[in-house]
Amino acid sequence: MSQVTIVDYGVGNVRSIINALEKVGATSVVVSNDKETILNSDGVVLPGVGAFSHGMAKLKENGLDAVIKDYAGMNKPLLGICLGMQMLFSESEEFGLTLGLDLIEGKIQKLKTLNPGYEKLPHVSWNEIAQPDAQAWDNTILDGLNDKANMYFVHTFAASPLHEEHILSTTEYSDYVFCSTVKKGNIYGCQFHPEKSAVEGLSIMKNFVKICEESKNGK
Repeated sequence: MSQVTIVDYGVGNVRSIINALEKVGATSVVVSNDKETILNSDGVVLPGVGAFSHGMAKLKENGLDAVIKDYAGMNKPLLGICLGMQMLFSESEEFGLTLGLDLIEGKIQKLKTLNPGYEKLPHVSWNEIAQPDAQAWDNTILDGLNDKANMYFVHTFAASPLHEEHILSTTEYSDYVFCSTVKKGNIYGCQFHPEKSAVEGLSIMKNFVKICEESKNGK
């Protein structure tokens, strides 16, 4: 039995993530801010909505920034969702410069709206995720999904990875293409909300649970 822990740092409603993980067969889902619980987990989900600086401040209140870095250093599966994905990066330009967890090199920048007359910020809509030529989805959280699968987005800022090989999917909004899924080793991030993205989103959660199981069993 694998344990997936959702990091509890007081930012965002985690009920939909719990429901999604349980629906796809996760045998043990825990919400915790306890260091040992997190470090002993087989998989960790970092959720979050809102401002980057607020999220990082809340992580630091209980030393969870260091705990997440320690966990990531164990090469066990980690999934950041929305703000949780953004905080995996080196820094954000939202409300001034704020340093992130620096687990993935790059920065968080405001989305560009190249057609502001009819597409506004925040970006709140269903949009397609596309597979870059250089990166296959096999054996990742996007395994089995069709190119151009639709996911649910709510955000104003997006990630700009320093290294192109970390981009797992891209999305176009207002004629601007941004990174919508990221992967570095066993670290994953989704700018969209897979737990709110219907059947295809649940497939992502199921793939993550599978990756946790395989990691625990040394595959």
